Amino acid sequence: MNTITRFLNDESGATAIEYGLIAALVAVAAIAGFQLLGQNLGTTLGKVNSALNPS
Repeated sequence: MNTITRFLNDESGATAIEYGLIAALVAVAAIAGFQLLGQNLGTTLGKVNSALNPS
């Protein structure tokens, strides 16, 4: 009976899941930020290329 009570009161698995969800949220935010940065960088480099090589 004592083992079952300890098992029901153990919340270490819930903590691990919470940390996993936080890590996933940070990863999604980082990916979105990198994509936005990449698009802006591509636009800027395109403008520099057009300025250096006028057609």
